[in-house]
Amino acid sequence: VQLQASGGGLVQPGGSLRLSCAASRSILGFDDMGWGRQAPGKQRELVASIFRGGSPEYADSVKGRFTISRDNAKNMVYLQMNRLKPEDTAVYYCNAGPPGRPRAYWGHGTQVTVSS
Repeated sequence: VQLQASGGGLVQPGGSLRLSCAASRSILGFDDMGWGRQAPGKQRELVASIFRGGSPEYADSVKGRFTISRDNAKNMVYLQMNRLKPEDTAVYYCNAGPPGRPRAYWGHGTQVTVSS
């Protein structure tokens, strides 16, 4: 499967962005889908995950500000990011995991820059 993230850009602190991830095939078979990010000089970290039949999970740093959702009919996953902070600046990547292989697939990222 190919995962293509889009929707990144430059936004001021306190602003919002909505990231989209388009999968090249049906996402019905994926137990989990989510988003990770990597800032310069830092390791990649998980930001949000959404599970088939389960509740979303978020990194503590984004709880209450980010919302993940998936549209199985459109093969899409979204990340709504509100009240953005400079420390949210990173390349954001979409991921997907079939049963027994969490986060097995990662797509190309989209740059998010939060700066005044």
